[in-house]
Amino acid sequence: MAGRTSSTSRRRGASSTRGASSRGRGTSARGRQPARGRSTARRTSRTTRTSPAVHLGRAIGAVWMGLAHGVGWGVRAAGRRAATARELDPEHRRDGAGLLLLGLAILTAVAVWFSAAGPLGARLADTIRLFIGAVSVVLPVLLGVGAYRLLRHPVPPEEEHRGRGMVGWSALIVATDALLHIAQHPIDNAQRDYAGGLLGAGVGDLLEHGVTAWVAVPLLVLLLVFGLLVVTATPINKIPERLGLLAGTVTGAAPEAEVGPGTAEAPPRKRRPVRRPGPSVDEEDPSDEDVADAEPVSLQETVELPRRPRVPARRAPAPPDHSPLPTRAEQLDLTALSGDYKLPPANMLGKGGAPKTRSRANDEVIAALTGVFDQFNIDAAVTGFTRGPTVTRYEVELGHGVKVERITQLSRNIAYAVKSPDVRILSPIPGKSAVGVEIPNTDREDVALGDVLRSRAAAADHHPMVVALGKDIEGGFVVANLAKMPHILIAGATGAGKSSCLNSLLVSILARSTPDEVRLLLIDPKRVEMTMYEGIPHLVTPIVTNPKKAAESLDWVVREMDMRYDDLAANGVRHIDDYNRRVRAGEIKPPPGSEREIRPYPYLLVIVDELADLMMVAPRDVEDSVVRITQLARAAGIHLVLATQRPSVDVVTGLIKANVPSRLAFATSSLADSRVILDQPGAEKLIGRGDGLFLPMGASKPTRIQGAWVSEKEIEGIVKFCKDQREPEFRPDVLTVGQESKKKIDEDIGDDLELLVQAIELVVTSQFGSTSMLQRKLRVGFAKAGRLMDLMETRGIVGPSEGSKARDVLVKPDELEDALSGVRGAA
Repeated sequence: MAGRTSSTSRRRGASSTRGASSRGRGTSARGRQPARGRSTARRTSRTTRTSPAVHLGRAIGAVWMGLAHGVGWGVRAAGRRAATARELDPEHRRDGAGLLLLGLAILTAVAVWFSAAGPLGARLADTIRLFIGAVSVVLPVLLGVGAYRLLRHPVPPEEEHRGRGMVGWSALIVATDALLHIAQHPIDNAQRDYAGGLLGAGVGDLLEHGVTAWVAVPLLVLLLVFGLLVVTATPINKIPERLGLLAGTVTGAAPEAEVGPGTAEAPPRKRRPVRRPGPSVDEEDPSDEDVADAEPVSLQETVELPRRPRVPARRAPAPPDHSPLPTRAEQLDLTALSGDYKLPPANMLGKGGAPKTRSRANDEVIAALTGVFDQFNIDAAVTGFTRGPTVTRYEVELGHGVKVERITQLSRNIAYAVKSPDVRILSPIPGKSAVGVEIPNTDREDVALGDVLRSRAAAADHHPMVVALGKDIEGGFVVANLAKMPHILIAGATGAGKSSCLNSLLVSILARSTPDEVRLLLIDPKRVEMTMYEGIPHLVTPIVTNPKKAAESLDWVVREMDMRYDDLAANGVRHIDDYNRRVRAGEIKPPPGSEREIRPYPYLLVIVDELADLMMVAPRDVEDSVVRITQLARAAGIHLVLATQRPSVDVVTGLIKANVPSRLAFATSSLADSRVILDQPGAEKLIGRGDGLFLPMGASKPTRIQGAWVSEKEIEGIVKFCKDQREPEFRPDVLTVGQESKKKIDEDIGDDLELLVQAIELVVTSQFGSTSMLQRKLRVGFAKAGRLMDLMETRGIVGPSEGSKARDVLVKPDELEDALSGVRGAA
């Protein structure tokens, strides 16, 4: 009881003391002064009693701390210098590593092979022999090969390749050392150093005592074979194919291989990309920007993930599957019907660079998109991306109750944040519950035509009309069968990639098809785009450059189509493939007494490089021929490729659009042009240089692709290879098929030639095609003036009648002499 009373009094005394101290600052200060004086007096007394040993200890401590600070400063300075070295360009660091490895290779070679590297070399050689034994003889070669790879290839290998090399070479060295040890059984250290070394002794003795040498040797041989397969990246099921390729390389002949169902293209693997924001724009990142694999998610990045518990953090996206290179035997079957004609070898078309799957630019864009969503309070997150050669598509998933329009309305804000005006929003991505934001890559890549033609997608389809287009936005190769289009319209502004696409189509035909399988009719009103292909054996006539003759050649195509349909109907078949199959089987023969030779019909591909020039000269004739061909020519094996850089409604008319179902749009200058080509917007957001939207027949939405590129040197090589084998067999009736109809039309002129010449001069010089003007100027009646106007329309001087409006004049004043000479010559 007394204890509780005393404790209570102490608590009250303490509380009263605290209360007194809190009541007045002056009182508390006066109360603390005596205590401070007493503590100072005690410290002074203790100091006066300190011994000299204390001073000595403090001096030693001060010296020690000085040395510690000096060493720390030196280490920090070295660290700063090392950080400065890390800021070097990755290629310089790789060159330094390669040169260091080359120096080690030289030192090791001199020490191990010649024992002439001095004391340091002798010690190095003894150490190497101690551990790996006789394998040390090949160590300088391996170091030299590693140095060559570092110096030769500026891009660091991917992580899986580095791991594969380490595992493969380790297996080879271990198996070889163990086999040498079991074979020699060294009895002392000197013999061991020239057998399998310590490594061979450890592994060989363990296996020999554990399972006997009769089992150990086969196991080690299997390990040796495994290491060899891993180093060469050869699966066991591919060993016969690789041996055939090696034999073909040694003998100089292509290996014979049977194409089975295994060559068909595998369906693309579905990937779920990353939901991880990249580093901030101003964050220092000393890593290489070209690293293909994504960096692991750190603890700090995990904490800083978007504050949305519904979205779990996921790993970085796996790189897209790229088709392996096919064997040459998959294309040799195409030459079976062409006798001595051989297709150009695959190595005539070069290879492109290795594709990237991720770079620092992608992480910066992810951070920018996440920032835009946070600024506008939108519950959305970037869940991943798929990187193509030109454009990366970022996948954006929306929270519950968020409208898609909130993302599409931010297109300008997104463009501002990522510093690119060419942002295209796809809502939604086909087959996914996500909005796609397509943003151009700052480090774009070119697509080589050779890579596309050697891809599995191209090699699995042996049809002679399969052509290479390029790569899609996911990095997959894109090919198209022109026979299934069955006709295609290619359009885009100047410099957008239209001419490169036509070169890719033509080189694809030359590389995969023989003249007996595909014949070409090339119309080039610009006279400079297709001159490289003059004289190839696939042509049915020399390249047509005159617009008027181009209209005649299209008329010949209509005649050819009608003739083929007559043969199809006479033999009861519905498609040219069925007709050719029966001809090869000998089921279709000419009637008795006929001198006609029945042969399979080749596919006929008509390529018009500039449709606008033809529509300016003879719009009605060209449109009629094009519409008739596109309506009926599919079953006859005739297919059209129409290209123009002026996709306006007067060039790509409604009838042409209705009958050309497949479209390929490159960058256009306006939204109206995009609607003319695709019937939807999108092409005005493309960035040029082969960036296009491919809309094949039957597709609801276009696929964004990067067109393949083939150099002029490669084109010249392919063309020369084809021309050296066979001369072209021109059809003489291509440009003369319309002469009879011309004569009938010219007979209608009769005695009105001079009057027609005067009418042409009036209309062309005034650029005004009016029937009433002819009546006044020539003093003729309405019937005569209307007849003169009809005669000028048939000769491409004026356009068709548009009611009460004046007719369009299609001939310029500087072309008047040519037009008059044509009328006089025809008459």
